[in-house]
Amino acid sequence: MKGILYIIIGSVCYGVLSTFVKLAYGDGFIVNDVVGIQMLVGALLLWSTVLFNKSRSSKSRNNQYVKPTKKNVLLLIVLGSTTGLTGMFYYLALQYITASLAIVLMFQFTWIGVLLESVFNRRLPEKSKLISLIPLIIGTLFATNILSNGLGSLNWIGVLFGLLSAVSYSTFILLSGRVAIHTNPITKTALMITGGFIICTIILPPTFFTDLHLFGKIMLKYGLILGFLGPFFSTLMFSKGVPLTGSGVASILGAAELPTATLMSAIVLKETIGTSQYFGIILILVGIVLPQFLRRNSLQSA
Repeated sequence: MKGILYIIIGSVCYGVLSTFVKLAYGDGFIVNDVVGIQMLVGALLLWSTVLFNKSRSSKSRNNQYVKPTKKNVLLLIVLGSTTGLTGMFYYLALQYITASLAIVLMFQFTWIGVLLESVFNRRLPEKSKLISLIPLIIGTLFATNILSNGLGSLNWIGVLFGLLSAVSYSTFILLSGRVAIHTNPITKTALMITGGFIICTIILPPTFFTDLHLFGKIMLKYGLILGFLGPFFSTLMFSKGVPLTGSGVASILGAAELPTATLMSAIVLKETIGTSQYFGIILILVGIVLPQFLRRNSLQSA
C-alpha cells in the first residue's frame, strides 16, 4: 500500500506543474527562466539529499549501491539532457496551447516508446502493446478535439513542441534503465537533472543569471515550488515506490499525472474541457492500463 501511495503522490505532483508554469507565464516570466529555475532548484535539492545520505551511509556498513564510474557519471549527465529537453519542449508548448492539450500530447510517449523500443531491440512489439495503441490513438483524437473542430483549430507550433516532449521523454525511459542500474537512484537522478540543467542553460539561457532582482522574484514565487514538486519530491516518491510496486504497476499509477493536469487546468486556469475530451483522456488511460492487464492475464494462464 505504501508503494502505491508513493507513486500516486509523485504522479499528482508532476501533474500540477503545468498549471504553475501557465501561471508563471501569466505573471510575465519567460520560458527560459521558468525551465532554468526549476532545473536549478531541483539539482540543488537532489545534491543536498545525496550529501545527506552520504554522511549517513558512511556511518553504516550496509550499502547496496555501487559508486558510479567516471564513464557512468558522464553517461548519466548526457542522458539527463533528455529530461531537460522534455521539460523545455513541454514548457515551450504551454506558451502556445492549453495545459490540458499539452499533457495529452506529452502522453504520446506511450506509443512513441513502443516504436522506439521496437527499433532499438530490432523486433516487433508485443501483441498486448500493439492492442493498447488502438485506444491510445482514438483517445488522442477525442482529447485533442480534432474530430469536432478539425486540424485547423490546432496551434501547430504548440503541437510540435508537445510531441517533441513526448519523443525526448520516450528516449529517456528507453535508456534510463540501461545506464548505471546499480547506482543509488537519488545520485543517478541528481546527475541526470544536472545534465538537464546544463542543456537547458545552453539552449534557453536564463536571464536571471544577470538580474538578481528577477532571480529572487522568480525563485520565491515559482522556483521553489516547481523545483521541489518536479525534479525533487516526485523523484523521491518514484524511487521509493517503484521497488515496492514493480515497474508495471508503477506505469499504471503514473498515469495519474494526466487527469491531474487536466483537472487542474479546468479548475485553476478555467480552461474549457468538453465531454469528448474527457472521454479521450479515459481512452488514453485505458491504453496505458491495457498492456499490463493483458500481460498479467497471460502469465496467470501460462
